[in-house]
Amino acid sequence: MTVPTPRRTAPRPPVARPAARGHVRRAGAAVALCLAAATAAAAPPAPATPTGCGELVRGQLCLRGPAGSAGTYTATYRRHGAPAPHGPRTTGGAPGPPGTRDEFSVRLGYQRRNDRITAFPGWFGTRRTVRGAAELSGRVEMRPDECIRGVMEHGAEVSVTTWSCG
Repeated sequence: MTVPTPRRTAPRPPVARPAARGHVRRAGAAVALCLAAATAAAAPPAPATPTGCGELVRGQLCLRGPAGSAGTYTATYRRHGAPAPHGPRTTGGAPGPPGTRDEFSVRLGYQRRNDRITAFPGWFGTRRTVRGAAELSGRVEMRPDECIRGVMEHGAEVSVTTWSCG
């Protein structure tokens, strides 16, 4: 089956319209822009760092990121008395200060919820603690009506942070 080629017609001259219509359209567009700007200004900005931390028996689990919007989130586990993670992130079990030789692997991630449902956890990955600390990041797509919390899995034990909502 063949499709006929479209017929070409001569260009038509522009339609003459009264000048008042153009003015009304421009005024309507200006009002719409003002309403959009006022709505954006009235909405509170998403916090840069959620307060989502959870105290565990031997440490602290935190989730940082733009709660209530899509972006990069970071889940951090730090054993009590462990130094803050600095420098390059390595995955080896390098010996640290005395008392930190018992390094272990943790699975770090997040969990989202809204008014209707709490989702299954999403995982950033698994990392072995180094000097008592582990940190992993990833991009999370969120809607403004959702809350998020950090999740850590170590063996059969699952720990969570408090919920952070936008």
